[in-house]
Amino acid sequence: MERTRNYATIVYKESAPANWLEVLEETHIPAFVSPLHDVDVDGDGVVKKEHFHVMLMFESVKTRKQASEVFKLISGVGCEQINALRAYARYLCHLDSPDKPQYEPGRVQAFAGADYFGTIANASDKYEKIAEILDYCRIKKITSFARLVDHARHENFEWFKILCDYRNSAIREYIKSQYWTDKNFPGGVFKGKNIIEVTEWEEEDYDYEEF
Repeated sequence: MERTRNYATIVYKESAPANWLEVLEETHIPAFVSPLHDVDVDGDGVVKKEHFHVMLMFESVKTRKQASEVFKLISGVGCEQINALRAYARYLCHLDSPDKPQYEPGRVQAFAGADYFGTIANASDKYEKIAEILDYCRIKKITSFARLVDHARHENFEWFKILCDYRNSAIREYIKSQYWTDKNFPGGVFKGKNIIEVTEWEEEDYDYEEF
């Protein structure tokens, strides 16, 4: 009998118990619930019934029957095995389907310690965040990694997580290099044999708060 850790179902707003989210929470199984899909359309352009997508992420493998028993508690329709966790989690908001209605990731509800943004993140997302941090360091002339971490801890938790993992080595080296550049080539950015001035429009493009 095939087993896996992750399963999905659909809950229809019109037929779900009024307290179905509380029932789901009381199972203490890590889960994601999508925003209400209220503007999805079928192949003929007809708006589908309002529904939620629900994912269960068990800590050990379960059979489809075992997962179905949990879904019955919340009137879930169907029980689908999830083969790719991150891809399905992103599907909750159609993040990789630009032809479909887009739903706000911040409205995904997570239960039992599940981390939605950690699950959906991909390498390109993380590198975009690193680029934002480096831009901030350049524009604000940050020379202290400690000050950068303190700022991120209170103002931008996504940055803080990156600064706390292995990716911070590149950022540390950038700050050191920037300090050396500013000391030896004040008023500009050193690139090869040339000094490139930091123009006013570059600073205006970034609306970052001062420390």
